[in-house]
Amino acid sequence: RQEKVSSVTILPLYPQYASSSTGSTIEAVMKELSGWEVFPEIKIISKFYDDPGYLNAFVENGKKYDISTFDHVVFSYHGLPERHIQKGSAHYGSDHCTLGSCCDTITKSNQFCYRANCYYTTRELVKALNIPDGKYTTTFQSRLNDKWIKPYSDKVVENLAKKGAKRILVFSPAFVADCLETIYEIGTEYQEIFHEHGGEPVVLVESLNDNDTWVNAVVKLVK
Repeated sequence: RQEKVSSVTILPLYPQYASSSTGSTIEAVMKELSGWEVFPEIKIISKFYDDPGYLNAFVENGKKYDISTFDHVVFSYHGLPERHIQKGSAHYGSDHCTLGSCCDTITKSNQFCYRANCYYTTRELVKALNIPDGKYTTTFQSRLNDKWIKPYSDKVVENLAKKGAKRILVFSPAFVADCLETIYEIGTEYQEIFHEHGGEPVVLVESLNDNDTWVNAVVKLVK
């Protein structure tokens, strides 16, 4: 406001849209702007799960590891209550979301569905990294109760160990910077679960952090 800007770009740093994260951020910014006498041009970037720069940055980080040496690859996204998915579906006039195969493709009805966004991200990373069918799973972490979207990351890690997996590689594409939910929850807690049931290392692919490809992707998104 003091700089007398002609435009404002809002970029919540959540790749996959969710009302609880992206939506809340946009709501807070708009509340701040509501007190302005003059509105500049406002641009909102509400999701970027399909942005080539974002995806390529994760692919670069993944290629630092020899994926063929791992028994399984887990794509672990932050969890979300199932009711949030249902509400998003109802917003577009669809009340028949079954949390099933409807997320296998992106359509006008589910373009802002967090679960569909996550599955799209996984498909693109799997394709770019040449991960074979049956060697990867999309999961959801950090749940607060049993009514959050499934499958749960910790349970998948446990079951993989029980089935004989010794080494697993974990991506966490819902985060663009490492934090407690990546470094500690995956790197420490899941390691303990995996080891307890017969597994060996749980290797976490680092988040994008200050990856140059990612930084350039942010610049392009904003510009």
